[in-house]
Amino acid sequence: MNNQNNQIEKAKEYIKNADAILITAGAGMGVDSGLPDFRGNEGFWRAYPVIRKLGHSFVDMANPQWFDSNPHLAWAFYGHRLNLYRATVPHDGFRILKELVDSKKDYFIFTSNVDGQFQKAGFDRDKIYECHGSIHHFQCTYCAKEIYSAKNEEVAVDMVKFEALNLPKCPECDRIARPNILMFDDWGWSGERSAVQSARLDDFKANVYENSYKLAIIEIGAGEHIPTVRYESEYSAIELDGFVVRINPRDYQIDDAIGVGIALGGLEGLESLL
Repeated sequence: MNNQNNQIEKAKEYIKNADAILITAGAGMGVDSGLPDFRGNEGFWRAYPVIRKLGHSFVDMANPQWFDSNPHLAWAFYGHRLNLYRATVPHDGFRILKELVDSKKDYFIFTSNVDGQFQKAGFDRDKIYECHGSIHHFQCTYCAKEIYSAKNEEVAVDMVKFEALNLPKCPECDRIARPNILMFDDWGWSGERSAVQSARLDDFKANVYENSYKLAIIEIGAGEHIPTVRYESEYSAIELDGFVVRINPRDYQIDDAIGVGIALGGLEGLESLL
């Protein structure tokens, strides 16, 4: 406990003195809002017991082939998630982070989450890089129609049969649409929107470097199974002489040369720091 307190105090001091903040967030960021993090098959099946009966894992379901072979099943999964994320209220940790970044000279967000919770919480849309895309944007499974907003799309799902009652269609060619989310074995994902976001992250980093800003990197809920977010945190720390505050109840370990680990959940960790 004493070591944990020391880590928290060290992190608080660095965040207080930072000029710029890079928030890096994985699935654990949404847990305190009531969202599932799909941690392993058991965690996924707890969120979707009907899929367990079908014998599919998260990796099975997060595959674009379903939009060809069984679009009603594909849209049952993604339609339910779209409805869930729309209904979810971001937890208080988002407000805490928003107040923090508003007090600094610059900030940016790197997230693997596709739920749009940072936008809903009021963060600047031009300061968010969703590296796996967004469920709130669709693309066609067939034609080259550009990525478009899903704000006017509704998907009804029969949760007993676990099938979509309607299928979103491309407004250009009327073929089946899909979420603009990077899935497993996904060679058809349109990455143009995320590429624009990535370029903005590069601009943020250039601004930090050119102004010699002291950078604090606050990482929340990023696990080791798919370590994209953790790599971004660590690479940015090395690249920009930053300091990582890794908040994770399980996978909190980090090289003490670049940061500290806080063994708490997202909201509790942010409350303890800020």
